[in-house]
Amino acid sequence: MDRREFVKIAGVGTGALMLPVMGNVVAEEQLLDKPMDVQFKKRLADIALNAAKAKGASYCDVRIGRYLNQFVTTREKNVDNIVNTESAGVGIRVIVNGTWGFAASSRMDPDSVAKTAEQACAVAKANSKFQDEPVKLAPVKGVGEVSWQTPIKKNAIEIPIKDKVDLLLSVNDAAMANGANYITSILFLVNEQKYFASSDGSYIDQDVHRLWAPFFATAVGEGGFKTRNSLGNPVGMGFEYLDGKAEDKIRVQGANIGYKNSYDMLEDAAEAGKQLKAKLKAKSVEPGKYDLVLDPAHLMLTIHESVGHPLELDRVLGYEANFAGTSFATLDKWRSGKFQYGSDIVNLFADKTQPGSLGYVGYDDEGVKTKEWDLVKDGILVNYQATRDQVHMIDQKESHGCCYSQSWADVQFQRMPNVSLRPNKEDISAEDVIKDVEDGIYIAGRGSFSIDQQRYNFQFGGQLFYEIKDGKITDQIEDVAYQSNTQEFWNSCTQMAGVSDYRLGGSFFDGKGQPSQVSAVSHGCPTTRFNNVNVINTARKV
Repeated sequence: MDRREFVKIAGVGTGALMLPVMGNVVAEEQLLDKPMDVQFKKRLADIALNAAKAKGASYCDVRIGRYLNQFVTTREKNVDNIVNTESAGVGIRVIVNGTWGFAASSRMDPDSVAKTAEQACAVAKANSKFQDEPVKLAPVKGVGEVSWQTPIKKNAIEIPIKDKVDLLLSVNDAAMANGANYITSILFLVNEQKYFASSDGSYIDQDVHRLWAPFFATAVGEGGFKTRNSLGNPVGMGFEYLDGKAEDKIRVQGANIGYKNSYDMLEDAAEAGKQLKAKLKAKSVEPGKYDLVLDPAHLMLTIHESVGHPLELDRVLGYEANFAGTSFATLDKWRSGKFQYGSDIVNLFADKTQPGSLGYVGYDDEGVKTKEWDLVKDGILVNYQATRDQVHMIDQKESHGCCYSQSWADVQFQRMPNVSLRPNKEDISAEDVIKDVEDGIYIAGRGSFSIDQQRYNFQFGGQLFYEIKDGKITDQIEDVAYQSNTQEFWNSCTQMAGVSDYRLGGSFFDGKGQPSQVSAVSHGCPTTRFNNVNVINTARKV
């Protein structure tokens, strides 16, 4: 993807997502080449492990990766671009003299791999001159030779390009036939073929698949223009996600709000066109205090920004501040055991084990088996997100399994796992959450947002806004954004729907670090109510 194409996509709202177009541009058929033989990867890994040990490494891990991307972009009746990329190589991380070292190479012959391991050791020895305290790794028991694959039914990369283009152009036609004047639709397909080996005795082969099918529609009318983006989720699934099963469509009091385990992109585009026409005529919100009922396709972003990022331990400790600042949720708040992050019905948890989620893998990028753990329990802050070399800082002995690297060429570090809100123990519906709201607003879809460098004070918009009067969704409205701070907002949570309404949203390109890396992460939640939240009108001049 060249700079012009990037700018074009950035203009429709994805530029801030840091599109990671890494690797060499290749022909489509090259994406279908068989993965490297597992036993060959094991032999290369053993060469690296032995070379590192010979140079004094007390620990070594080796990641041999092949990373495939396919991006298909259309606009109205035209195909804008089709990009296929492949990147392959080996990254080697070591500890020598209590200090990390890392080196990587795209050359994967035995001599080059051994030299790369030696280079990583040399880097560690140089770094050790400036190391105040030695690295402390939480123990991990080697698992021997194991494999894991994203459970997919249709490999998206194997679907013919013509079928993908036909789908996107049909999506564009559906939106324009129903009221949109302009639309860009895209398919992002990712396949990570990752092999991990370590001196702990693990040899882990993983095949990870992710997919996202967004569109960005615009309608023009009297008084300006309105936008409506897709309500489908990015997922850790195959092309079967786009089958659009009827039982997965979400409607709340007649309003077409979103999708659950599969996505009908054509229907969503048609609805977007109709909703755009309504948005052009919708009245502007009156500022004030409202009870908000937030759809999962919207609340996922608020979770991401106000819970996911501030509970990354490196931000809490001040070691990381890129892209999302540090954190208000400092260790003294956690150590007190009394910090009221939210109301007593708020239970927020981290995990990388939810099927269909973007973060779903068997093992993280330092060989730790993934799991689930609580972050906020009954409203109280109880834990953070940490890796093998961090957990001793919070008096824990087991890694949380949330280490990740965007490629073989980048060193792995702590990345956000899936962070989600537990549903109500009672399986109540979204309608039950709405029925007692006298004067409120229903918000669906993620929009623009702003949050400070401590992840505390914030403002969020959305895609669709509906008035709630006397327990019923009524008219579509516009120009809505709500303002709060993290603690005040989560303490205003008074109700959420049950497990049958629980849905995953996500961020396909979440940025962190310097040099920057991206990762993909999901956030699950049910429809949730927050009382007496400040709402502003984004169209009015102050």
